[in-house]
This record gives sequence, structure tokens and C-alpha cells, in this order.
Amino acid sequence: MSEAKGIIKHIPNSITCLNLLSGCTASLMAMEGYLIYASFLILLAAVFDFFDGLAARTLKAYSPMGKELDSLADMVSFGFAPGVIALAYLKGAVLGSVSADFIPADLSSLQIVILLSAFIIPIFSALRLAKFNVDTRQTSSFVGVPTPANAMFWASLPLVMFYGDYPLIKELLSNEFIIIGAVLITSYLLVAEIPMFALKVKNLAWKENKIQYLFLISLLILAILLKWLVIPMILFVYIIFSLINNMISKK
Repeated sequence: MSEAKGIIKHIPNSITCLNLLSGCTASLMAMEGYLIYASFLILLAAVFDFFDGLAARTLKAYSPMGKELDSLADMVSFGFAPGVIALAYLKGAVLGSVSADFIPADLSSLQIVILLSAFIIPIFSALRLAKFNVDTRQTSSFVGVPTPANAMFWASLPLVMFYGDYPLIKELLSNEFIIIGAVLITSYLLVAEIPMFALKVKNLAWKENKIQYLFLISLLILAILLKWLVIPMILFVYIIFSLINNMISKK
């Protein structure tokens, strides 16, 4: 019996390791210029991130090690990997190819600074995760955008480019200053003092989960109207609903 319990307690951590493996592979794919594969691997990491928490709650297999391991895995999957995707788009804007040598030797100092600005994302993701681990306000909700939500935004860009026909998006992603602006804004949102509602629900009651249901219904409507373009908009719809929820809660 004790042996079975010992195996059970490792199940959530094993799922977390799958999250980490997905993030490592996504980073490698993005470095090589295979951004679609990188996007799907980040999405897969998010699935594992959801299920490791679900497994821990269901099996009552919480542990301090599991909490720290989860943050370390998230740092790779939702911090470093989206940073490499941003780097790939900056390389495309500056060098004309997302699959050029990782850091070509003949770059100017300005070009190097522009490319390395992509790593503001993992830096602020690390700050966000460290803050989450010590912030007692974030037990049932969040303060600042969660790292998976930010990673979903960056992972969505290759999907929109590949599956959709949006010339404006393509033009924006060919401008290094637009990309740097997006890096700065999304990185700031990770550590901003903005209360954000959690999507996890304890029951299916409408009254207790009204904001979550309205958020999901809105996304469904937007998906019908905008198709693939809805994916990068999820982050900003989430922020808008959180701000509305905050105003209602204060009243």
C-alpha cells in the first residue's frame, strides 16, 4: 500500500516533467525556425501544466518540491520558449529570415541589442513566477498576467501567420520596433499590479463562476467572427474581463 502511495505522489511531478520536455523541444524548434512546431509544443506544455495541477489536487499529492518543479518547468515552457519565438520574428525583421544562424557573427551592435531584447520575456517571466511563489494574495486568483497566458499570445502568432490570411499581421511582424513594443508591453503585464481572475472553477454554478463563463462565451463568439485571429486576442480579452471583474467587485 505504501509503495502504491509512493508511486502516486510522483504522478503530478512526472506530468510537470512532460511540460518541461515540451518547453525544451519548443525552444529547440523555434531556434531552428520551425515556429509552427514550437507553437504546438507550447500549447502541449500548457495542457500538461493544467493536468499536473489537476492530478495533484485529485490525488492529494502536493509537495514543496512539486511547487518548485512546476515553476522551473513554466520558466522554460512559458518564459524561455516564447522568448525564442520573439527572437525568431526579430531575426526575420532584421535579417530577413527566422531560420538564419542563431546569432550571426556579422551583426552590428544595434542589431544584437534588438535581437537580445526578445529575452526580456524570460526575464520578466522569471520575476512573475518568483513573485507568484511568495505572494499570499495569489492563492485563488492572480496579480499580473500568468506566464501561460503570455506564452499563448506568442505561440499564437505563428499559427495565425500559417493558417490565416492576415496581411496586416504579417506587415506588423516584419517591423522590429513593433515586435519590441509587444515584448515590452506583454512583459510589463506579467508583473503589473492588476488582479486577474483564475479560470479554475470549484463547481459548475453560474453565480459563482459568472466571469469565467462570460469570458469563454465571448471567446466562442469572437472565434466564430474572427477565426484564427481570436487566438492572440485571448490575452487582451482576458485582461479586459479581469478589469471589468475588478470594477464590479469594488462596487
